[in-house]
Amino acid sequence: MKPINHDYLRFAIFLGTFITLAIFETTRPRRKLSNPRIGRWFTNLSLTFANELLVKAVLGGAALGAAEYASERGWGFLNDVELSWPVEFVLGFLFLDFMVYLQHVVAHALPFLWRFHMVHHSDLDVDVTTALRFHPLDMLISMFYRIGLVAAMGIDPWTVVLFEIILNASLQFNHSNIKLAPVVDGRLRQFVATPDFHRVHHSSEPEETNSNFGFIISWWDKLCGTYRAEPGMPYNLMQIGLGEYREADELSLQSLITLPASPRMGTYSFKKAE
Repeated sequence: MKPINHDYLRFAIFLGTFITLAIFETTRPRRKLSNPRIGRWFTNLSLTFANELLVKAVLGGAALGAAEYASERGWGFLNDVELSWPVEFVLGFLFLDFMVYLQHVVAHALPFLWRFHMVHHSDLDVDVTTALRFHPLDMLISMFYRIGLVAAMGIDPWTVVLFEIILNASLQFNHSNIKLAPVVDGRLRQFVATPDFHRVHHSSEPEETNSNFGFIISWWDKLCGTYRAEPGMPYNLMQIGLGEYREADELSLQSLITLPASPRMGTYSFKKAE
């Protein structure tokens, strides 16, 4: 099989999605931002740049490479069964999305993983750049996890490419600060994670933080009992971020890199939510 070079396609869709959502956030915002956009965007985009360099340097296109390697050798469940490509794509896509959902749940449940994931939740506002705000080690853990899933399941390389593109676009969409009409949000969230659906997950209230984990498909939360329809406070009044980290000096780029070493654990907290 000829190797797939998807970097240009992935970047073009990423950039187009980012610009489109950023414009809508400006013209039709869901919430008034509590902090200046420039400082937050600098921090979030700097983390994105650092993560891209790190992941490329350490892993390159490892998830896709794992898929191509498994395909060439007939490894994995999907390579052992005869299926048409559309069926194989749907099964592979649903499997990856559900496993990413489970990873997200575990990242909140295990203190070690939460130490890295709480960098994402420390943002005091939620907008399109929050989708890019991850600690570098959180990104590496996610990539190693996905590589293992792809190899074990024998997922088709093009399924991996399309899943990653859709996942990135969905992350930007459901973190965006855009206002959707309630009827539109209600219909969309029957199938996919909408901005209001995911905004509940960024609440500073532990029982709300530990809900609505889905990034693409909203079914998993409903099937697994982690769905919450609305926050306790109205969307425009709910507090975003972590209650333990509210000061600017705690949320600078340098501080976020060292945040996992902090003795304060924040709302990692299925225990706190009981």
